[in-house]
Amino acid sequence: MRIAFLGTPDFSVPALDALLSAGHEVTCVYTQPPRPAGRGKAERRSPVHDRAEAVGISVRTPKTLRDPNVQAAFAALNLDAAVVVAYGLILPQPVLDSPAHGCINIHASLLPRWRGAAPIQRAILAGDAETGITIMQMDAGLDTGPELLRKPVLIAPDTNAGMLHEALAETGGRLIVAALAGIEDGTLQAVPQSETGDTYAQKIKRGEERIDWSQPATMLDRHVRAFAPWPGAWFEHDGDRIKVLKAAIAATDGAPGEVMDDALTVACGEGALRLMTVQRAGRAALTAADYLRGRPVAAGTVFT
Repeated sequence: MRIAFLGTPDFSVPALDALLSAGHEVTCVYTQPPRPAGRGKAERRSPVHDRAEAVGISVRTPKTLRDPNVQAAFAALNLDAAVVVAYGLILPQPVLDSPAHGCINIHASLLPRWRGAAPIQRAILAGDAETGITIMQMDAGLDTGPELLRKPVLIAPDTNAGMLHEALAETGGRLIVAALAGIEDGTLQAVPQSETGDTYAQKIKRGEERIDWSQPATMLDRHVRAFAPWPGAWFEHDGDRIKVLKAAIAATDGAPGEVMDDALTVACGEGALRLMTVQRAGRAALTAADYLRGRPVAAGTVFT
């Protein structure tokens, strides 16, 4: 099929590679414009931009798709379909209607659960046992279009956001190839999403990653995993912001935030959390044992 690909972050790259491997003609890639990043604020291109240029695909970076000239240029591609994966811009109706088979979205949840911007983190925070990929025919709503295919993905007790991100990205690549094949040969028909069970995956707010030791250890375990490896759940101690990248629930009790032993076991509102991998700002991640060798923390210390 003759396709345009619209995507921006790392999550989108496996789908682009899968389309190319399947022999589809990716005529053009749309991605977010380069953004200032890092200490020097130099402009950095998106992962999809880099991948597209590496394989010789034309790249377009409009700031909006509402411009009639941008829409005319999109229509001039004469597409069979457009594949959209975490693009980051709203697609107006003229863009949705332009390809012969419309715009097909890869969404990182089993819709209608976790519509919106942060489905991976919200699924882990909620303690869901599974999530998945939904291939959806896009409409004007927020992740409300009819489904074409879906595939569940397990969330194991030790799954963090990075691990789930990778599993879902690879699943999305495989599933979009199957969906396009079904669309092309007429064997796949879109069906409406369920009218029940819808939830909204609100964008992660600044500071939401901070650990509240008054919460139960079961919730804080999910909190750590939902923000690992990035941006990292954190607390403050002796003027440092310390990220917790890996932890485990421990069977002990104390005042919330109290360090219970010499192995960085910290009491929570219910139960305790043993910190296993931590990271000070600007430093490498360390095991708890290595961290304590350089910066001992006495039992009875209270973290905030």
